[in-house]
Amino acid sequence: RAGVNMATLTDVLLVTANVGSLFDNIGDIQRDWLQELYKTIQSHKPQFIALHFQEVGGKDYMVNMSHAENFFWDIESSAEMKDYDRVCVYVDADFQAEDSFTALGSMYFIHNTLKNIYQYDFQDEDYKAVSGHSRHVASLNGITTVEKEKFPKNFWPDFKWSRKGFMRTRWIIHNHLTCCPHLFLDLVNIHLFHDASNLIACNSSPSIYSANRKNALRYVINRISDARHPPAPFFLFGDFNFRLDALSLVQEQHLSTSADVQTVKNDNSNEVRIICEERDNDHQVLLHIEEKLFTYLHQAVFREDNGRALLKYDKEVSAFYDVIREENIQFPPSYPYSEEYSQPTQYMNTRCPAWCDRVLMSQTVQKFIHKKEDDDDGKKVVYNTVGPNVCMGDHKPVFLFFSFKTNEGKHLAIKDFTHHLCVLA
Repeated sequence: RAGVNMATLTDVLLVTANVGSLFDNIGDIQRDWLQELYKTIQSHKPQFIALHFQEVGGKDYMVNMSHAENFFWDIESSAEMKDYDRVCVYVDADFQAEDSFTALGSMYFIHNTLKNIYQYDFQDEDYKAVSGHSRHVASLNGITTVEKEKFPKNFWPDFKWSRKGFMRTRWIIHNHLTCCPHLFLDLVNIHLFHDASNLIACNSSPSIYSANRKNALRYVINRISDARHPPAPFFLFGDFNFRLDALSLVQEQHLSTSADVQTVKNDNSNEVRIICEERDNDHQVLLHIEEKLFTYLHQAVFREDNGRALLKYDKEVSAFYDVIREENIQFPPSYPYSEEYSQPTQYMNTRCPAWCDRVLMSQTVQKFIHKKEDDDDGKKVVYNTVGPNVCMGDHKPVFLFFSFKTNEGKHLAIKDFTHHLCVLA
């Protein structure tokens, strides 16, 4: 393209979506959900699309997993995706394999204008050209173009072992191979641990749940950076379950000096509640917290100005600034939205709204994202939610659209290119 200093731009769309609600409410919201996804694709017209899904099959996955293949097939075969002539689908749907089941699903679409895309084979340690449609929906054992891991059971013995884990693929996303060592990258689908109790989350700052997520994310970064394969720039996008610092929020945010915060224990059930009520104004309750209840009188603060006033309590990603970057967040918390069809912008009173769904990137990737300038024809980087005004389930999908910038250079044979990467990594 003109005006980009001999660089080639490839338009990329990365989407992360916790889709548990779609399977727990079959048919109620899935049609509109898909239409909003297609609108996002049509608006940005990417050449490469990566869709990362978590909680495939929903909470009742043993019953609903049979619908998963139809869901992925609906996307793959839709008229809106007809110009994407190469598709790779990986869905961990083997729930009977309790030791390894993650309920993660990843789909990758390559537009017919994008040539010579290669995918890494982790067994052969070589890049192979992508062609046609490749679909793996069941067990992913023996599929050598994907790596998948469930977090070990002994990580946190005091908490229930769940379907959390990660899945990665490695790609060369470009029209042609060049001598640049940064054309290849890992795309990592990730699902971290949630807050089981609002009350426990309020006990300390940071909370014990935050500490668990920190350990898990550091584990993933170490795993994808270890010596088994040449290190690669990476995108990590999924449901990180990052939460606001609840203790700081309760103590500081919008609680007037004329309000009292008290912990109340029910003598009969031993249930505990945190109540914040005004001393005057008929003792109006500003905040009510129980194990699975978070009722905030001024809920609009989470939507006004995209929740900007609360970003200072979003602290969990900052522990990883040594290796990770993120575009500026300019959208409201992505969770937990109402699953009522008629309330697409309301939050449920179950958890404190938070930016759970994110697209993070290694520092080595960020410098290859093209930033639009006035004198070029590149596109703006967009970091936003899908379907902000439509019921999408309890999570709003989050996407990052950008143009990947690579310098034109000397062509290399694939085996020489791989060797070149190993030398330079």
